Amino acid sequence: MIQFDEVTKTFAGGGRPAVDGLRLNVRRGELMVLLGESGCGKTTTLKMVNRLIEPTSGVIRLAGVEVARRDPVELRRGIGYVFQDIGLFPHLTIERNVGAVLHLLGRPEKAIRRRVAELLEMVGLAGGNFGRRYPRELSGGQQQRVGVARALAAEPSVVLMDEPFGALDPLTRADLREEYARIHSSLGLTTLLVTHDIFEAIEMADRIAVMKDGRILQSARPSELVRSPADPYVESLLETPRRQIARFMELQ
Repeated sequence: MIQFDEVTKTFAGGGRPAVDGLRLNVRRGELMVLLGESGCGKTTTLKMVNRLIEPTSGVIRLAGVEVARRDPVELRRGIGYVFQDIGLFPHLTIERNVGAVLHLLGRPEKAIRRRVAELLEMVGLAGGNFGRRYPRELSGGQQQRVGVARALAAEPSVVLMDEPFGALDPLTRADLREEYARIHSSLGLTTLLVTHDIFEAIEMADRIAVMKDGRILQSARPSELVRSPADPYVESLLETPRRQIARFMELQ
C-alpha cells in the first residue's frame, strides 16, 4: 500500500541524511509503527508520504502510484493525518472542525452533517452536544478524538499519525490507543504511526520498524522484535520494557 524504494532526504546545509536509503513496504490493512528516538528520521519519513516534505532521491508509491506524480493538495485530501498538536481551528465548532475537509471538497451540507454525526459517534463523542462546542471546551483527550474524526472525514484508506497520543495523560493515552486500534481494524485502514514509546508500539503495531540515523535497523512483528532483536540498538531499546515486564510478573 505504501512503498519506500531507496528513499533519501538531505536537508539544506548538507550533513548526514535525515532519511538514508530507506526501503519499506507497508501492507494494505496494516498498522505499521516507526519507532525510534528524536532525530532518527521517523517524522520526516511520515511527512514524505503526503508530500509535506519532498525526498531528495528515491520513490514513494501509494497504492502503486508514485506520490511525486500526484497533486499535493489532492493527495493530502485523500490521506488522514493526525498529529500531537491536534491543530483544531479554535474559532470553529467541533462539527465544523470535523467537516472542514468535506466543505473543501464541496460535499452537500446535509451529507456533511450526516458524516460528522457518524464520525463523532465512532470516536465516542456522540452525546453531550459535543458537535456544537468549541475546542477550548473539551479536554485534551476529547480534542484528540476530534482530530481522529477529522482525519477520517473523507473516508481515506491511509492514515498517518505523528506522536498522536504523546501529550496526553497515561490513562487517556491508553484509552485512545485501544479506540484507534478498533477503528483501524473495523474500517480496514492502512496506518503508519510514529512514536518513541516502545510500549505504545508493542501494544498497537502489526509490525514495528525501528529507526536510527535515518535507517531501518529491523522491521518485524512485536513478538519477533522482543524475542529476536537483530541489532544492538534494538536490543538496548527493549531492555527497559523487558525489566519492567519482569518486575511486574514478580509482583503478581
